[in-house]
Amino acid sequence: MNESATETHKDTTVLGGGRGRGLRVFRRVGGTAALAAALLTGVATSGAAAADSKPASAGQDRPELQKAIQAFVDSGLAAGMQIRVNDERGEWAGSAGVRKLGASAKPPTNGRFRIGSTTKNFVATLVLQLVDAGELKLDAPVAGYLPQFKLNPDITVRMLLQHTSGLIDYTYDVDTEGKPVQGIPWQGKDWVAKRFHTYTDEELVRLSLSKGPKFAPGERWSYSNTNYVLAKLLIEKVTGSYEREMKQRILQPLKLSRTELPGTRTDIRGPYAHAYYRYEDAPGQWKVIDVTRQNPTWISAAGDMISTTKDLQMFFSALNNGKLVSAKLLAEMRKPHPESAALYGRYGLGTWVQDLNQRLGCGGTVYNHNGSNNGYAALMYSTPDGSKTLTASITSGDADADVAKEFPKALDNLLKTAFCGENAAS
Repeated sequence: MNESATETHKDTTVLGGGRGRGLRVFRRVGGTAALAAALLTGVATSGAAAADSKPASAGQDRPELQKAIQAFVDSGLAAGMQIRVNDERGEWAGSAGVRKLGASAKPPTNGRFRIGSTTKNFVATLVLQLVDAGELKLDAPVAGYLPQFKLNPDITVRMLLQHTSGLIDYTYDVDTEGKPVQGIPWQGKDWVAKRFHTYTDEELVRLSLSKGPKFAPGERWSYSNTNYVLAKLLIEKVTGSYEREMKQRILQPLKLSRTELPGTRTDIRGPYAHAYYRYEDAPGQWKVIDVTRQNPTWISAAGDMISTTKDLQMFFSALNNGKLVSAKLLAEMRKPHPESAALYGRYGLGTWVQDLNQRLGCGGTVYNHNGSNNGYAALMYSTPDGSKTLTASITSGDADADVAKEFPKALDNLLKTAFCGENAAS
């Protein structure tokens, strides 16, 4: 997600995320609106399916939440959506829209989905756990751990997690003069042609480095997927295995059995909703394809994980109530950089900090890290103590929705409903 308000020069509207960065932006491509990196347009399904007949709240009816997610579908933002809310009323799970275009079944509320840049919150948590264990130092030079890349010695571990390293995003970015810097194919016809291609982490990092720095380390803030690919390599360097450490330190202790690091695997195991990608195949000629299967190595640890709304809820609640990192490092995680203002708040270390009172007039402080990759989007929010959470999956369809207009409106409505009381959004 490139969520900095300072970077609107390269995108029409910053929605906060994208290119595996959580619901990113609207870019203009050949005069047409395209969604940069994931939440593509959905299908407007009139009278789309309601929540599962037996929601997680043991029969408790939450019509206000059902109405809020139905708005995503009705606006054309989603073919399908599933949501889970935990609060003082208990747990509720529901869905709207369709599991697959052309079918009537709704998305399963226990379905797995690609979580995009929400992965970054897991990675940042793992890095901070290694800092707690004394295996990494937060303000140590990354070059000391990964000498093969000949990184600027002023780039620290903290800067990777905070997006202040100055490293160019290997997907798409702008240079020091504001000129576009093209990286790997990450959208449109080019991405479709290479969606099963396998990239290595070293390849992605070296591509970024070949473009030169965007600014001096620590000088500014700029969201870059390169930072979290390097964070993965850093974890591997000090522990021997990124996947093993993620499982042993986070997934297994929390019993997140439906959360996966897919590697090069292209499929999704277990129940899931299909996701679609709308792109311009030739001038004025649009196509829609099923992108449920795709090789996630293009986004690596910046956005490749697969999970469920339940697992995301369990993880984010545990993190925010202090079960995963020390109080000292949790406080560091929540210190926002002042230049990182965006739709989702301001960025700390792998976490967005947002004052809903300022944005909505109610709701207080929440922490979040939303995410997306082509066809999928994820929402993950929590109150500071982890007692109230909202997690959701959005799968795109075949409609050409006005995302820049409709997404902020639908998201605000959902957040107001979940965090300000059941009648707040009515």
